Amino acid sequence: MKTLYIVRHAKSSWANPLQDDYDRPLNERGKNDAPRMGKRLKEKDIHPDLIISSPAKRAYSTAKRIAEVLKYAKEKIKTKKSLYHADEEAILSLIQGLKDKYNSVILFGHNPGLTEFVNSFQDAELDIDNVPTCGVVAFQLNIDSWKDATWGKGKMLFFDYPKSKED
Repeated sequence: MKTLYIVRHAKSSWANPLQDDYDRPLNERGKNDAPRMGKRLKEKDIHPDLIISSPAKRAYSTAKRIAEVLKYAKEKIKTKKSLYHADEEAILSLIQGLKDKYNSVILFGHNPGLTEFVNSFQDAELDIDNVPTCGVVAFQLNIDSWKDATWGKGKMLFFDYPKSKED
């Protein structure tokens, strides 16, 4: 049994319109939403074996803030360039390449690829219009090896995002 958490980066700043997309930092709301979502994951007793993030500043910053709340060492966060604006196929490929010693994985990335991925990955006909910033979609997979992860294999456990409720 494997568990996969897909997290979209928190809200980023557009204060400097000339700034390269890759280097955009979190804005104040993003800086607050990430630990709030980390707290919600902690309340669900989630302990990841591995955290992987896009290396883009806003995604990696989100990963670090959530990791801190979950007591996951920040220096253990892996970054994968292939997650920067990855499409659904690239995300699936990365997941299929994970080492089987990891049973619980959190992946941080970007839209539109994340929303497309969760809609193709889940075993239900429920479509999520948009995974909002700092949104989390959790899947349980009835597999022993990540290489067996494929479209329609993910049983959605929950979908949560900052504005879904007040903390």
